[in-house]
Amino acid sequence: MVKAVEVINLVKRYGKLEAVKGISFSFEEGTIYGLIGPNGAGKSTTLRILATLLEPSGGEAKIFGFSVKKDKDKIRKIIGYLPEEAGGYKYLTGYEYLEMNAKIYSPENYEEVLEYGATLTGLGDRLEDRIGSYSKGMIRRLLLARALMNRPRLAILDEPTAGLDVIHATEIRRMIRQMAKEGVTILLSSHNMLEVQYLCDELSLISQGIIVAQGRPEDILRDTGTDNLEDAFMKLVKT
Repeated sequence: MVKAVEVINLVKRYGKLEAVKGISFSFEEGTIYGLIGPNGAGKSTTLRILATLLEPSGGEAKIFGFSVKKDKDKIRKIIGYLPEEAGGYKYLTGYEYLEMNAKIYSPENYEEVLEYGATLTGLGDRLEDRIGSYSKGMIRRLLLARALMNRPRLAILDEPTAGLDVIHATEIRRMIRQMAKEGVTILLSSHNMLEVQYLCDELSLISQGIIVAQGRPEDILRDTGTDNLEDAFMKLVKT
């Protein structure tokens, strides 16, 4: 069976800086997989390579068997991507923003995709307001809906709840869980290890471009003799 994601000895260099140092991981379709660690660990770089926005310096990565080096166009048709620092167009309404993206990425059935995306946001009548009037949490919900409304085979979510308060972060997690139930495979990065412990079926812990542990959250906790992933990570890094 073809893996949903397969990363093999992946390397990314920026000049003399090696941001990703030969990491490997893989997971099956239907999984919520976490790539977690502190800022600067190499998480976002890895996700950008998988989203075909960056070229790897070495190694290989595949999405449902398609190479990020050779099959970029095929990959882009089956993924949804939410960057960490994504923003909307403040002079468009939320509805206009979703409509624009639906027409670009799904011109043959954009009305159906648009309706689904609008429902996903949970913003109701606020979709008629300009994005410039939205809170950060509302913008994040809108952008997540944009990434998911095409029902991609794989959703790549970079820090989906970064900077959000508890209420908005909880709503984003609910959306992620719902999409997983509907058959979307999800790869997410976060420096919030407790969030990932709650959401993810499997994960890799990454520090300074190197994976220090991977597996199911409960297995990592057992192997490190800890109660949560924050403590597990600190123990692994110190070791």
